[in-house]
Amino acid sequence: MTTVATDAVMDYDEAVAKFDPVLGLEVHVELHTATKMFCGCATEFGAEPNSQVCPVCLGLPGGLPVVNEKAVESAIRIGLALNCEIAEWCRFARKNYFYPDMPKNFQTSQYDEPIAYEGYLDVELEDGSTYRVEIERAHMEEDTGKSLHIGGATGRIHGADHSLVDYNRAGIPLIEIVTKPMVGTGERAPEVAKAYVSALRDLLRALDVSDVRMEQGSMRCDANVSLRPRVGEPTSEEQLAVPLGTRTETKNVNSLRSVERAVRYEISRQAAILDAGGTIFQETRHWHEDTGITTSGRVKSDADDYRYFPEPDLVPVAPTRETVEALRQTLPEPPAQRRRRLQDDWGYSDLEMRDVVNAGAVALIEETVAAGASPAAARKWWLGEPSRRANAEGQDIVTYAAGLGLTPAHIAELDGMVTAGRLNDSLARQVLDGVLAGEGTPTAVADARGLELVQDDGALEAAVDTVIAANPDVAAKIRDGKVQAAGALIGQVMKQMKGQADAGKARELILAKLQ
Repeated sequence: MTTVATDAVMDYDEAVAKFDPVLGLEVHVELHTATKMFCGCATEFGAEPNSQVCPVCLGLPGGLPVVNEKAVESAIRIGLALNCEIAEWCRFARKNYFYPDMPKNFQTSQYDEPIAYEGYLDVELEDGSTYRVEIERAHMEEDTGKSLHIGGATGRIHGADHSLVDYNRAGIPLIEIVTKPMVGTGERAPEVAKAYVSALRDLLRALDVSDVRMEQGSMRCDANVSLRPRVGEPTSEEQLAVPLGTRTETKNVNSLRSVERAVRYEISRQAAILDAGGTIFQETRHWHEDTGITTSGRVKSDADDYRYFPEPDLVPVAPTRETVEALRQTLPEPPAQRRRRLQDDWGYSDLEMRDVVNAGAVALIEETVAAGASPAAARKWWLGEPSRRANAEGQDIVTYAAGLGLTPAHIAELDGMVTAGRLNDSLARQVLDGVLAGEGTPTAVADARGLELVQDDGALEAAVDTVIAANPDVAAKIRDGKVQAAGALIGQVMKQMKGQADAGKARELILAKLQ
């Protein structure tokens, strides 16, 4: 079994007391166009390996690229949504270095002339404060293929018996969004990183340019982290004047939780090295989800090492101002503005809405309300067991629900069964457990398990009489005006009727008989 050496780390609180972290995030987003960036091959996820390839994306002699118009439009819309300037003229370049999973041995990308530049995204943190992330650029490129390392314990090349390459992903349209150095975050750097990637994902989903499925690799984050000595408060002039430290780049982090953990770990790791008088090397690093650490990858190249030069087989991209303005008109309501509107519509408090946002459940609740559930019920059911299980699995609620086939329609159906009086909350939780276990719709689960409130008032009254007779002391307290004591009798009635009684009716009967 392959073992991974771990570096010494410093306690996080001590690390951010001694050093000031600076972040830079590069997010790669696969566009969900029907065809690839420079050829007509399909982009379906999960297809048979090497079944979606052609001479262009395989780099065979004579294959000439043609730019995907839809991908360019999506890039412009992303740039506009990020408050970027849109270039009046830009072009592609060849980025040259050895790609084992890129058959051309270069990547068609953009270098010094991106399609979008100089933007920003305001990110709301958990306490309601806002951090502005400055966007340096958003440029177009193509994705690489995928290497599969077979026979090892870690899925990486070290220790593997052999490697295979699937070129289906090679050539899929990709937008890389690069931030400027994110300074002044202090001890909240991991939180800011997670919040930014989350806000960016929400924005891209609203634009409908990508499915942003991080677990499938259609959205990936490279986290650059560097430390500099702490000489003052994170946003003070003296601290901002300190030169930036050497950065590391943790590659392809593929969940919001992992973005936060990877940044936190790198801060602690680099702090331990610097505090001991060591040197940080500019390198790429691999994130290990299972152990929560990063390990060294390769020495990080600078731009000169890639030997960029203009792509001779593609003409420049020069969108007209009319085209840009027409695309601007297609932008959806910004997610933050939409959340404020929904909060007003739903009547949530600031704390309730913050819990919904932090759980990533805004869209799910919106769809559930549209399907007929009350806002209060939608929030209760989504932030209950599904959210708890998603957290335990280290997944966001949207991904977790999709994986189990749990839909807003299911939650609305469940709420409808409670409202109609077929189920109480206790029975509804059992039904939801069945839905989560894959037993079918709420109605199908309730029917199969025989879960339904007893509608026979005679049976309920008999149970109440039995419980009152068995508890004369409690009954006496209620007769003396201590109404709160009825709770104990209600619990016994529910137990006797196996949870299938209406607690409200039971209470009414008990009080009617004892007052």
